[in-house]
Amino acid sequence: MTADQAAEVGQLLTAAESTDGVAPVGEAVRLRMRPGSKGSRHLLARVDGKLAGYAHVDVLGDSGGHQVAELAVHPDHRQQGVGEQLVNALPAENLRIWAHGGHPDADKLAQKLGFRKVRELLRMRLRVQNDLPEPKLPEGITIRPFVPGKDEAAVVYVNHRAFDWHPEQGSMSIEDVRAKEDEDWFDPAGFLLAFDADERLAGFHWTKVHTPELGEVYVVGVDPDRQGGGLGKALTLAGLAHLQNRGVTEVMLYVEADNAPAVRVYTGLGFTLWDADVQYAR
Repeated sequence: MTADQAAEVGQLLTAAESTDGVAPVGEAVRLRMRPGSKGSRHLLARVDGKLAGYAHVDVLGDSGGHQVAELAVHPDHRQQGVGEQLVNALPAENLRIWAHGGHPDADKLAQKLGFRKVRELLRMRLRVQNDLPEPKLPEGITIRPFVPGKDEAAVVYVNHRAFDWHPEQGSMSIEDVRAKEDEDWFDPAGFLLAFDADERLAGFHWTKVHTPELGEVYVVGVDPDRQGGGLGKALTLAGLAHLQNRGVTEVMLYVEADNAPAVRVYTGLGFTLWDADVQYAR
């Protein structure tokens, strides 16, 4: 994708988000739109020379070996068959497609083309209050901020152990971390690392600030050897406190709908359902 094409697609994605209230593609797609990025196919649909639709295919795939697609149609070109033509241009075999925000038009199109829901990613949110509980760290655990150039390998190691079951998160590499360090939103002070008495990384909470009012529990990862002792909840609370100190008034997060333990933790902290991303397959 050239820089001019990326700018054109970016305008389409902004228009779609403004209309729908939710971004039509995830952060990973935005990163793959940069010139020189690999592992993607970019499909551009034009009507009378104007960009009407865009689809991204991750040809590297998830941990299950599925190619994963995300797509968007410009609001001015909807109900004209553009979305259907984009889907029909995607790989026919072993394909998964994300629909962000659970848009009803996406569900109708999926049913029409013979797709079924195979995965649901909940988006939850919390209105940050002044009386957040104090984090109760397990004995011997201390928390400090991430140090760029020092902590990448340890984070990737624990992340892989914590998310070896996850289709995307478990494959995060050192290069992925470094790429996000170059993003405007990256703040090492909001990337909290928990170490045990032997200075081994036990878990982390990576926060993200979207706007002055909205923050995110971006990733909470706990080494399996440390799970079940309250470290995940403590890290979550520490990250929420950091976001609150930044002036954030609302916090969002994503969690797999079938990850019952995590959903219970977040619900217990006061998070409520916002909407959901749905993944479809034939």
